[in-house]
Amino acid sequence: MRMLTLFLVLFVAVPSLAARLVSGPMAGPSDHRSVTLWLQADGAARVAVEYWPLEAPAERRRSAPQPLRADEQFVAQLRLSSLKPGSRYAYRVLFDGRTVGDVWQFATQALWQWRRQSPDFTVLAGSCAFGNEPEFDRPGRPYGDRDDIFDRMAAEQADLMLWLGDNIYLREVDWGSLEGMEHRWAYVRRQPALQKLLRTGAHAAIWDDHDFGPDNANRSHPLKHHALALQRRYWPNPSFGLPEAPGAFTSFSLNDAEFFLLDNRWYLDHPKLPAADRQMFGAEQMRWLKNALLNSTARFKLIAGGSQMLNGTSRFSDSWADYPAEREDFLRFLRETGIGGVVFLSGDVHRSELIRLEREGLYALHDLSCSPLTSGTHVNESLRERPQLVPGTLVMGQRNYCRLRFEGMPEERRLVLQVINADGQLQWTHTLSAAQLGAPWPMPRHPTLPRPQP
Repeated sequence: MRMLTLFLVLFVAVPSLAARLVSGPMAGPSDHRSVTLWLQADGAARVAVEYWPLEAPAERRRSAPQPLRADEQFVAQLRLSSLKPGSRYAYRVLFDGRTVGDVWQFATQALWQWRRQSPDFTVLAGSCAFGNEPEFDRPGRPYGDRDDIFDRMAAEQADLMLWLGDNIYLREVDWGSLEGMEHRWAYVRRQPALQKLLRTGAHAAIWDDHDFGPDNANRSHPLKHHALALQRRYWPNPSFGLPEAPGAFTSFSLNDAEFFLLDNRWYLDHPKLPAADRQMFGAEQMRWLKNALLNSTARFKLIAGGSQMLNGTSRFSDSWADYPAEREDFLRFLRETGIGGVVFLSGDVHRSELIRLEREGLYALHDLSCSPLTSGTHVNESLRERPQLVPGTLVMGQRNYCRLRFEGMPEERRLVLQVINADGQLQWTHTLSAAQLGAPWPMPRHPTLPRPQP
């Protein structure tokens, strides 16, 4: 009888000890044949993914199981390969062979090159996502608000979400230790309001000061290697830096666009160093970026940085304008090479706006700033009158996100930029044609389609 009682106690207790899925799963940017799936649990288990093409459920496969470990905060990144291009897959997650959660989906990229026009697709972008934790927040009114914006974004069913920095906010109790930073990442990532968005489309991220370290943190941050390890742990980006140049920068393609995600913290100098010497991105990262742009065959080239790229003044925000030698060197590179299709993306400034930099004899450069998602807002009327601001594009005092729509036939391909507030209301639309961006069709190099016959 005693043995039976012990057996029943163990039988009842085991399920309560089983690991649970607390965040995700989330897909990283896919290519034609592979994808990385990210997830986090609250305990140890062996995790696997069972997946199959939507149109062929009989072709069900299962990934090799891998352990969820305490020293990695029970985070897993599972790489699925040998997939079919241009296919949508269903999948489910298994812990120790048992199904957890629902059935979700991911998609691989279409093999359109040399075969047909690029598919139309949608990218969302945003920055400055503050998750309240009253015990460790500053006194007063909560800084974070309107996390219902994430459900609105999930409802868009976009192909890609770009997180443009300050995706978490490290607190004073966090940034002085690895354990503190781990707490903040885990706490924010498991917020219920985020989960639907994380499970929709693909995701990639850059960082800014608040997910790197203290406010305005630069290359001197003593725990920056821990910060980079956590950036790698929590985001399924295709890569992080180079063997000879550590950091969080990377690039990847999606249809006829290529995204260059920059690291504005690892190499960042203090803005009071001599102007000729100080750098935001560093020589090695800039050399990588220049080579990558020259090598790119994408029609649209999106360069994303945590700080504003083209704003001519730093009076109200961090800006590349504080680093004039490095900035001018890159703008001169763009002028001399004539690279077409370049558009900048940025976050940080707690407002959304479109900045335009005119260039004599060349197409104008644009910088779309997207901020904030859930963190604090402000209104500064003096910001409305700036020569580089595209009229009607300044959005202040409300949470919002940006939508980038790549659409149209090759000869009229265009990028449609929009800002949507937390209530789902469209704030403005601005269209940039490929021709306006110095990338007319047919392309002078590596055309995607043959020229039509007369």
